[in-house]
Amino acid sequence: MNKWESCERGRVMYLIAICDDEPAELAKTRQMLENYEKQHPKMFFSVEQFKNAEELLALVRDKNYRPDLLLMDIYMPEKMGIEAAKELREMGSTCRIIFLTSSKEHALEAFRVDAAQYLVKPVPERDLFSVLDKFLTAIGEERNKFILLKVEGRLHRVAVNNIVYCEAQGKTQYLYLADGGQYLLRMTMTEICEMLSGYQEFVRVGIAYMVNLEYIESLDTHEICLQTGKQIYPPRGACKILKEQYMKYYCEEK
Repeated sequence: MNKWESCERGRVMYLIAICDDEPAELAKTRQMLENYEKQHPKMFFSVEQFKNAEELLALVRDKNYRPDLLLMDIYMPEKMGIEAAKELREMGSTCRIIFLTSSKEHALEAFRVDAAQYLVKPVPERDLFSVLDKFLTAIGEERNKFILLKVEGRLHRVAVNNIVYCEAQGKTQYLYLADGGQYLLRMTMTEICEMLSGYQEFVRVGIAYMVNLEYIESLDTHEICLQTGKQIYPPRGACKILKEQYMKYYCEEK
């Protein structure tokens, strides 16, 4: 578990978004989440509230916001929940979506956008709790596939297999992703190495790089070529050590 997944007293954090145009419904859902959290002291919810779909979509698009779970109303002005869910999927969001709505009319459409659950208002607390039990357990089991990074005060969930390499530039580190994204991290390389220490595919190359072996296309004594087209020129002797690690990884693990 990395430093951003663990909270005080060993609690595990989950990023949860609520989207509803009715303030009373937002408050009710938030209260049910708080009640659930009180009954599960090992869990901690970081909750963001949105009064319309555009607010949510903008944060996902512009700030790379990636909640674990989204509780969203279907009937909202300007943009319906189903339409918003389609746009989220098109942007690559894989969060579990629970629709909270006053009608069963859109149930089929909801599952076409890979909704995890469809609950009709007024939602009994016990029904929401049952859904949370199932989905949070599943999310917890998948956590080893993701890391949480704190960037400019906001938490971002990043798939480990999307990380290509990390490069130190002075006191800042740049994390480069296979999908073209990148993060500027106010962390030390040592902290990043500790965060990724549980994943055998990541190796330290010199003092400036952390590389995912899965993305190495070729390497020689002076140069590492990555599948993304990036070329890395590590310090003298580093490639020899990397070759040994690379062969060991593929021969023993593959």
